[in-house]
Amino acid sequence: MKFKMFSAAGMAAIMALTLSCVSCGTRVVGSAGSGGASGSSVPVATEPPTEEPTTEPVPEDKVVHVVAAGDNLIHYSVYKNAEALAGEGENFNFKPLYENVKYLVEDADVAILNQETIISESNELRGGNGGALLFNSPPEVADAVIDLGFDVFTMANNHLLDFGADALAESINFWNKKAEENDLTVLGAYLNEEDSNNIRIREVNGVKIAFLAYAEHINGFSFPEDSPLRVVMNSEEDVIERQIKEAKELADAVIVSAHWGVEDTHLVSEDRIELANRMIRWGADVILGCHTHTAETMEWVERDDGSKGFVYYSMGNFICCQTDNFNLVGEMPDFNIVVDGETGEVRLDDVGCIPTIVHYESPDFANLRVYPYSKYSPELAAAHGIPYAVPQGTYTSFSWDIINDIINENIPKEFQKLNK
Repeated sequence: MKFKMFSAAGMAAIMALTLSCVSCGTRVVGSAGSGGASGSSVPVATEPPTEEPTTEPVPEDKVVHVVAAGDNLIHYSVYKNAEALAGEGENFNFKPLYENVKYLVEDADVAILNQETIISESNELRGGNGGALLFNSPPEVADAVIDLGFDVFTMANNHLLDFGADALAESINFWNKKAEENDLTVLGAYLNEEDSNNIRIREVNGVKIAFLAYAEHINGFSFPEDSPLRVVMNSEEDVIERQIKEAKELADAVIVSAHWGVEDTHLVSEDRIELANRMIRWGADVILGCHTHTAETMEWVERDDGSKGFVYYSMGNFICCQTDNFNLVGEMPDFNIVVDGETGEVRLDDVGCIPTIVHYESPDFANLRVYPYSKYSPELAAAHGIPYAVPQGTYTSFSWDIINDIINENIPKEFQKLNK
């Protein structure tokens, strides 16, 4: 191979040209014959990538769906129906009596029942029969309402001492054992003072709910002086105020069961309205009224800061065998407790009640059942046994129109849930 020789002057010129190209930043690109390799170059400055702003997701609201029911009043004819339904090896079967409302109770996150009668297995069964309004129920009642889906039971009522302090203590122990076995909350009658100040709280869906229960009277009975048993009465407003305020510190929401009022009337007395207002100002969010055996009105109560609580003045009966038409229409409160995910504020939503009807037929209160309004019918109303019931009531007419009149006169339209 022949090499071409350059003079010293030529070489100097070439080197000068090369240095000039580098200093002016000219990019030298390799030829196709060099396999596409590039020559030396000066890096080109680029803008840093722009980061997209990130937003924190807003926490979701916490919601608890609550259902409640009024007086579970186990008359003689109630447990005789359960006796007739019992299968082999059973004494009583109460479950069919409640089967038509089971879906409503099961759908709730929290379901509350006022257990109107004690359960004392060492005493005779009574259901107001024989003219004496004394009540003591079979233990199978508890099994039925627990199976139904209730998980909170209030016991503060006027029948607590129907069979004396020992029977009440037995009933409290019975329910406390059921509570341990089935994760229940039981309140309203306590073995001692310390326990009465032990505020019951359930946490559901991340929401803490406190439960309190008070009674207006216990039918003229009184506890023996040496008895440690405790029931907080409505007249003990200093205790009620302290407990509600403490409950509000411990929980997100406070539900109070208030056993009060005059039986067999739809009228709400002024003293109950005033006490309800005080309870809500102290921190109660919902008041569930019991005792009158009638459905009564309900309303919002506003606090000084603009927040609101809600009072159901009386839910009426859940089940019974009474013989006046106004005793056979009850209420199942139905509402949501909402804790705002962003602010933590508590509010009530979708507040109202589901009307219920106690149905039985002639003779002897046969086919006793409790129905929600949506599952009852004019045909069932026409077949009701109240006109033939013994002992005879005072208001014995019964029809679909009478049911609707009772509902419309006592449950404001905006709170009626007729289709559930």
